[in-house]
Amino acid sequence: MLQRTYRQLISRRFLSTSSIVLCNKNVVQREPIITCKRPEFDLYSDDKIPGNKSFKSIPLASEKWTHPKSASAGDFFIIHPHKPRTPYEDSNFEKWGAEFKKFDFDEILLENLANNELSRSTWVQNQAIPLILNNQHVLIAAETGCGKTLAYLLPLIQRLIKTKERLGERPFNSPLLLLLTPGRELAEQIETVAREMTKGTDLKVKLILGGHTKQLMMNPTFEDMDILIGSVGGISKLTTSKILRMNHCRHVVLDEADTLLDDSFLNKMQWFLNKFPFHKNHLQDLSDQIIGCQLILASATMPHNTNEVLQSVINPETIVRVVSPNLHRLMTHVPQRFLRISKMNRSPQLLSIVKSDLKSGRPVMIFANESATSDYISIFLNNNGINCINLHGQMLQKIRVGRFQQFQQGEVNVISTTDVASRGLDTTRVKHVVNFDFPFYISDYIHRCGRVGRVGSAENCYITNFVSNAATINLVNRIEHAARTGQELENVNANIKGQIQERIKRQIENISAR
Repeated sequence: MLQRTYRQLISRRFLSTSSIVLCNKNVVQREPIITCKRPEFDLYSDDKIPGNKSFKSIPLASEKWTHPKSASAGDFFIIHPHKPRTPYEDSNFEKWGAEFKKFDFDEILLENLANNELSRSTWVQNQAIPLILNNQHVLIAAETGCGKTLAYLLPLIQRLIKTKERLGERPFNSPLLLLLTPGRELAEQIETVAREMTKGTDLKVKLILGGHTKQLMMNPTFEDMDILIGSVGGISKLTTSKILRMNHCRHVVLDEADTLLDDSFLNKMQWFLNKFPFHKNHLQDLSDQIIGCQLILASATMPHNTNEVLQSVINPETIVRVVSPNLHRLMTHVPQRFLRISKMNRSPQLLSIVKSDLKSGRPVMIFANESATSDYISIFLNNNGINCINLHGQMLQKIRVGRFQQFQQGEVNVISTTDVASRGLDTTRVKHVVNFDFPFYISDYIHRCGRVGRVGSAENCYITNFVSNAATINLVNRIEHAARTGQELENVNANIKGQIQERIKRQIENISAR
């Protein structure tokens, strides 16, 4: 049954972009939006959506998936690439930004862009670059893979080129730009981009990663640094011990800001960010003697309580927001298939999928919710003759180093990972994302799916979701509802720790009320 289901998925129903219907001997082409095992739940572009779009008003193919027997029935539905049913306000993504030379970048910066085959800005870059050049605090909230890193990095490098010329010498370990990330792989990636974009300039890029903080405190190095990239824990400790000096810093960037500002990092972030004079940012252009600080935040998901979180650090009203009309929406250009499957059948199904991917030359990224499951997937695939590496946050630092680069450089085409690799990483090699464990939160689903369909990615990318845990079916229902109605995904909150604590609190209250 399962093998037959998979063959059906990779045949006409999955790969087709249109359906041909015979009616009175006339051939009519219809664009599918959703196709299912049960055809009565199929949805096409010319089908009408009921006037009431509320969650319970629209029949869903996944509505009965909570039934114990549904996992053995081989049920599935597929969201096909399609034109959005709901027009997005103020968006025209057919016209991608403008040529980079429009922004009056320094010639060496334009040359570095050209050497990396970059000539035109994306929509988000076109919106954010002028604001950052104009010394505004900016929040960039846009879908994954749309070029957010260059949206803030290019204008900041441009400003640093001019600023360094004016300021002259500074004390060692005194960066002008501080860039914080939640994970080492993302920090390494941003460092690579920063070095590419600063070639030919006298800007110095420095990377500091966690795991070596004690060694750096015991045996510190002192050097020129203009751009400092690292994790908040290590940077904070080295600043407290006065090895790093932030009194000359003019720009602070929080990449994957939703993660850095959730409950896991919040107290440490608020304490650290209060060291920077963001309130003097608008005075910087008056004199080089006035040291203010510009704040840039970037993320693919943004909680609704962002203002509340930031108000102890900065006046939220001073932050200009660049928000993509596609934020918190399902990707409409990448097919997404949902398989209702039992837990014991996931492994053979995964093996079949990965073998098919490798035969077709499709690099695949497999997500698990727990580190132990990620280890299991890697061991299982390697034992079945498939070269697979794994990557998760519980690995020793010396083992973790270079794992993602192995996948990026094509040394291996299968990687098993957790959400540590779902945020911010440039995964343009990936053609297939498999959620071996379906995530519990919308924000995780958005970030995982964002590993494919990115700017510069290969075409013919796919997403496959194994739905084996009944606790995740409500989330699947809401994703299907959003696909059918063209509405935004609801309850997108990246503060996972806060959500877990809130859920535990509600459970305790329910028990107490009985």
